[in-house]
Amino acid sequence: MKSIVKIILVSALGGFISLGTYKMFFEKPEVRTYIETQAQQQAQQTNYSSPDPTVDFVMAAEKSINSVVHVKTAVRAVYNQMQSPLDFFFGAPQGGGQERMQLGTGSGVIISSDGYIVTNNHVIDRAEEIVVSLNSGEDYKATIVGTDPTTDIALLKIADEVEDLPYLSFSNSDNIKVGEWVLAVGNPFNLTSTVTAGIVSAKARNIGIINERAAIESFIQTDAAVNPGNSGGALVNTRGELVGINSAISTHTGSFEGYSFAVPSNLASKVVRDLKEYGTVQRAFIGVSISDLNPRLADELDVKVNAGVYIGGLSENGAAEEAGLEKGDIILAINSRNISKSSELQEIIGSKRPGEKISLKVLRDNIEREFEVTLRNVNGTTKRIKKADLEFLTLLGGRFREINTEEKRDYRLKYGVKILEVNTGILAEQDIPNGFIITQINEQPIKSVNDINKAGLEIPKDRPVIIFGVLPNGREKYYAFGF
Repeated sequence: MKSIVKIILVSALGGFISLGTYKMFFEKPEVRTYIETQAQQQAQQTNYSSPDPTVDFVMAAEKSINSVVHVKTAVRAVYNQMQSPLDFFFGAPQGGGQERMQLGTGSGVIISSDGYIVTNNHVIDRAEEIVVSLNSGEDYKATIVGTDPTTDIALLKIADEVEDLPYLSFSNSDNIKVGEWVLAVGNPFNLTSTVTAGIVSAKARNIGIINERAAIESFIQTDAAVNPGNSGGALVNTRGELVGINSAISTHTGSFEGYSFAVPSNLASKVVRDLKEYGTVQRAFIGVSISDLNPRLADELDVKVNAGVYIGGLSENGAAEEAGLEKGDIILAINSRNISKSSELQEIIGSKRPGEKISLKVLRDNIEREFEVTLRNVNGTTKRIKKADLEFLTLLGGRFREINTEEKRDYRLKYGVKILEVNTGILAEQDIPNGFIITQINEQPIKSVNDINKAGLEIPKDRPVIIFGVLPNGREKYYAFGF
């Protein structure tokens, strides 16, 4: 009898071991998701506020929430419609696309009582119709005053005559400190009038998200929750003052994962002023190629500082060269503001206009020196140009000069205009390189910089532009494009 019992127990134990081994190695684990009911959750009070009892998020939220609008756009998109099952394998035929209006949403900030609204350029890009919804419920059509892709800022205006709208004023974003509390106000996932809180995590952050040749990225980084739909919304301090325009998030999933980025108010306000006054942004250039000075580079250069902006090169006839700066100089400060990285320099220069002067503190041969630089536009002049008066030269987007005697001899040319620097514009879009010498535009000889404008004005809108010239290696080439 005892033997039988032993056999049963051993068999049972063996069965359990076999079952356990099977489940461990062969059977996939069952994953269950539990949703806790209110009764299962332990009550826990949270107080999401600053240790400083004088900080009041309520006042800042009430002040800003009525000044942030929901931006709704309609963009024309082409969808390919398959005509037969074979299209699935070989693709839809050319020209078989069907146009539809695609809807998009974002946020915007009212910045004046008469209905001017600042938002992101990517929120309204290619939009054929824009409607803004106020927190109070009213809907208005809006028009685009101007855009600046290089900073991802756009300015809208409510089409109707309005007055006494609630609005936010730009504050000085230079004054905001890392660790300071901020609120993000916007419309994430179409959830209107949403407020989230966080702190400033970093300043002058460059994340390489703006795909423009002359992009300016000097974001305020925060850990306030920002999601799709927040773009163009307000970043405010605890006094309800506008310190930034929420623009981007760092994410692997498409949703908030801990960090968000805002265009500083000083840069955004300058863009807005330009768009209102000129219809286009007045970009200032210092004319240098730069990189951050880190301890390793400082050791290689044998300099006594380990923070600043290293000048790796200067644009020919640019503002910096004209002022006396040299390759190898290290910029330490601009207008008495210390500079430790390139993005800070770009932000400051981006907030200036052509013709304005800045003072630089520069380290050269371990001796500090002072320079005064008069900033220039993309064409190398101090002129400010209104949108209605945009010249063909400006649209090309570069700096130019007549070729000198030596270049005429080397390239066997009688005349021509050399491209000194390619910036944002037609030259960049067509991949026309630095150093290319323009000799003709639509068979018109180009002997001076003014000849470029003259030739551009004479080209009919239905004819292509043909630029003929010589590459830096001496080979002749032409570029053709619509204008």
